Amino acid sequence: MVLLSFTSQFLRYGLGHDYLYGLLPITEELFHVDREQNISTLFSVTLLLCSGSLLVLIALMKRQRQDPDVSKWMILAGGFFYLATDEGWSLHERLIEPVRGLLGHGDLGIFYFAWIIPAMAGVALLGVLFLGFLFRLPSSTRRSFIIAGALYLGGAIGIEMLGGRYAELHGLKNLTYQLFAHLEESLEMAGIILFIHTLLHYLAEQYPEIRLLTHQ
Repeated sequence: MVLLSFTSQFLRYGLGHDYLYGLLPITEELFHVDREQNISTLFSVTLLLCSGSLLVLIALMKRQRQDPDVSKWMILAGGFFYLATDEGWSLHERLIEPVRGLLGHGDLGIFYFAWIIPAMAGVALLGVLFLGFLFRLPSSTRRSFIIAGALYLGGAIGIEMLGGRYAELHGLKNLTYQLFAHLEESLEMAGIILFIHTLLHYLAEQYPEIRLLTHQ
């Protein structure tokens, strides 16, 4: 999906095509990863919803065992459901102009996409609150959580900062910025896919059998 999206941008900005027998506009509309409410967005939203659902399932299983970390699993689930909503409707982008206004609309550099400033503050706060929870996880699960988080945040915040700096200087409509955008989305998807794999592996280890009953 990412390859199809980037190919369309390479044809447009690398080779100078803007129509290509009508295929290019359709491909961009359906698959471009830097656009909203298309097939690529649906894929990312589905990944986040799967993560949230698995976290809810783990929380329910933990509650049966009266585990003290039930609330942490539920908070994580709520966070992923929020991320799915944000991914579908780009809620975070509404913060850009208000935060830019606070910063003075000057040369913002890596903070050109200014929503990342409150996002970084939120990530730091959650990191502190969940540090104990993280170290209570099995070592393999903890390691995979950290790698998945690094991939996701590296794309969503790290590459976004670099892309923002470039966009401020050269705009969005060029091949280099599209490279940043596609790398960002690729890292986000990879992080969530690894996170889902880790949750499934954790469930398999902790709960070898799970039954969902529709009636007793």
